[in-house]
Amino acid sequence: MECGVSGLIGVAPCGRRGDRERPRVNINSLDRLPKQFHGMSLSMTSEIPIRLVLVDAPAGVDFGIQHGRGTNYESLFVQQRKRRDVSFDFSLTVADNRKDGLPNFQGPFAQGPPARRFVYVDVGTYAGQKHTRWARRMIVPLQGVTWALIRKVLSRPGHRLSARVPGTGKDGGPNCATVQLLGDWEVIKDGHD
Repeated sequence: MECGVSGLIGVAPCGRRGDRERPRVNINSLDRLPKQFHGMSLSMTSEIPIRLVLVDAPAGVDFGIQHGRGTNYESLFVQQRKRRDVSFDFSLTVADNRKDGLPNFQGPFAQGPPARRFVYVDVGTYAGQKHTRWARRMIVPLQGVTWALIRKVLSRPGHRLSARVPGTGKDGGPNCATVQLLGDWEVIKDGHD
């Protein structure tokens, strides 16, 4: 593909990068990059503010967001329910370097393979709680986060991407495994309910 090609959505005139020229792609107009751009190395990364809410979580149980992978992790923002819900604010790094053009979540909070990224919510002993019978993890999928939502939250200072998940499982204890979102990911005004 040549630099400066006109008539293609999202192609901008080429800039110089060292001694190499390459087309720049404006992802602000695309949720998926067209096939002609698959495999290209693009350079955009952004920090996305996130709020994750565990709705009606059981009392007396520690919950935290997993930072790191395997046995080399720590549970951050550890807390117990104060009222009905537990809320976590943190940021995810997102890059536009997937071959299929979808968001690639990276960094110590993003878990799993690129096509199925998720966030772990550590529960009970996984969150560092002592003297509890609970040792679980919740998997909160990130597949519903689109470039449109990312652009929207980045264009609105003081806003976050938010998801709500059930804090209590079918057995009455803390939820675990892959959890279903209560609704879709959405952009919300920053601040606690």
